[in-house]
Amino acid sequence: MDVVHHAGDPLVGDLATPVNSSPFVKAFINGLPAYRSGLSVYRRGLEVGMAHGYFLYGPFAVLGPLRMTDYGATAGLLASVGLVIVLTVALSLHGAARKGNPSACATVPVAPAEFGTKEGWAEFASGFFVGGCSGAFFAYLLCLTPHVVPLQSVINGVWSVH
Repeated sequence: MDVVHHAGDPLVGDLATPVNSSPFVKAFINGLPAYRSGLSVYRRGLEVGMAHGYFLYGPFAVLGPLRMTDYGATAGLLASVGLVIVLTVALSLHGAARKGNPSACATVPVAPAEFGTKEGWAEFASGFFVGGCSGAFFAYLLCLTPHVVPLQSVINGVWSVH
């Protein structure tokens, strides 16, 4: 019994393993915004950007050099927006340099055709930028609400439930 076998042409190097060809992994990967069917390219970029911007804010605000100051939250917002800008430039460069349509593999049998064009990547990158900045700003607003435990007290270990 072959556990690892080639998914198509053996010369391409696309191997089907128990990890990448299991039904759970296929359903998970094909449910991500980049591969989900029925979405426009801008919406794909918007969803991916929102998730990245939202989760990038926390490490910059909590672990950044201004973490114990009054400007820690603002510095986290600016740093995460700055990284989103760098990632948007990288997406744009990747789209400009990419040639050809995306190929199918063992995990993703049908890749979106829009990722094969420069216009599709540009639209994806613009959606990523808007979503990334919006996600970082939303995380910033959530951390500024009064009912949320301040980050400084969690870091200092002062927080206790009464």
